[in-house]
Amino acid sequence: MTVTEKWRWGPEQEEAFGKLKEVFTTELVLAAPDLDKEMRVEADVSDYATWGVLSMKCEDDRWRPVAFM
Repeated sequence: MTVTEKWRWGPEQEEAFGKLKEVFTTELVLAAPDLDKEMRVEADVSDYATWGVLSMKCEDDRWRPVAFM
């Protein structure tokens, strides 16, 4: 069964967008690359956009972004 809901932008969405915007503009997002560490590239392409992320495996075994495209 497929349920379709009309898209809306209300106070809840505005608040979530504001929080994301603050995190992306105030927090350090990218890790400094270390060529001795394991790296991976993730990419996707569609009719509308192309994107890619270069990530590095850090000491805590978490993958952190090094570069975005």
